[in-house]
Amino acid sequence: MSAADAASLLRVSRATLYAYVSRGFLRSQPMPGATRERGYARDDVERLRRRTEERRNPDKAAARALQWGMPILESSIAFIDGKRLYYRGHDATMLARSRSVEAVASLVWTGRFDTPLSSAPRPGARPAAEGRARSGGLGFVGRAQSALAAAAAADPLAFDVRPAGAASCGWRILRLLTSIASGGEAGDAALDRTLARAWGVEARGADVVRSALILCADHELNVSSFTARCVASAGSNPYSVVIGGLAALEGPKHGGAGARVEAMFAAMRRNRNLGAAIAARLARGEPIDGFGHPLYPGGDPRAAMLLGLLRERYAKSAELGFVLDLAAAAAATLRERPNVDFALAAAGRVLRLPPGAPLTIFAIGRTIGWIGHAIEQYATGQLIRPRAKYVGVVPAGT
Repeated sequence: MSAADAASLLRVSRATLYAYVSRGFLRSQPMPGATRERGYARDDVERLRRRTEERRNPDKAAARALQWGMPILESSIAFIDGKRLYYRGHDATMLARSRSVEAVASLVWTGRFDTPLSSAPRPGARPAAEGRARSGGLGFVGRAQSALAAAAAADPLAFDVRPAGAASCGWRILRLLTSIASGGEAGDAALDRTLARAWGVEARGADVVRSALILCADHELNVSSFTARCVASAGSNPYSVVIGGLAALEGPKHGGAGARVEAMFAAMRRNRNLGAAIAARLARGEPIDGFGHPLYPGGDPRAAMLLGLLRERYAKSAELGFVLDLAAAAAATLRERPNVDFALAAAGRVLRLPPGAPLTIFAIGRTIGWIGHAIEQYATGQLIRPRAKYVGVVPAGT
């Protein structure tokens, strides 16, 4: 934006605008051409404008805080700058290329890569297995919730919510979820390799599974992570935290969105003219799922990394060609890029994973973040209990 437009939108003088730049509140850069005029980052201007409005109208600020609004809780786990995602200061896409799932879990939970999590004891394995046996017919989330409840009842350390105890429990939970997804005990093998082996995926595909798990590990205060923090704030054990997170994640507006993308892939696979097929869906009022993200105006970096990895490993895949053509056609129409839901569904199709595998990957990966948020919340000792603004019938006599 030009200086005049930015100052007008913010209702400030140019001197104040320049002060915002010097304080690091607003990014600017030289405009193309020979002019001395500078341009100002539109997203920074919009953020400052919303912040000013919210200070002037606290009720509006409170309402917006729960809908992509101002931060309401402190966390040192994930940072989103509008272009990239970081875990404790490390670029998540770089971690997905270079680190193990265990190392990233260690980073999220303890701030270090080398905490020995895999040596954690495994109390409660037998009741967990019995819980899996009794939950036949359920999807992954239902089976996981049943097994987690059984494991919590059998784990004498479930309520050791000190940082080391919660991290150790978190690793037991990750192994349990992996065993449920794979149909057998996770053992000491890497979680991604256990999943890949169970799903019949070769080594290059196992690397995609590992990267996807890491990219799903945390994403700040999404609805499932906020749910997890609320459960932890009540003093509940990590098993209950993950049960709550899974309940939120399964919803079609969160992790369950991947199922809609899978269905869209299946419906559009035989269309030769994908652009026309997308236009027809829009004309019928049907959504084009898996595109755009409010926190990444320029495109979801998690999706870009996963799709790039698929290009590297499966360049000749007909299924990859289809999903990339679909992404290009949708981007031309919607002017939006694929998000992580699209990328997970694409990985599932290219690797020929079983139905529902994208949600399973999302759930196991995001469990890392839920445990991390629980550890942070336990440390505060505070109960999350916001107030509601009453807008109903006013009682007589008040």
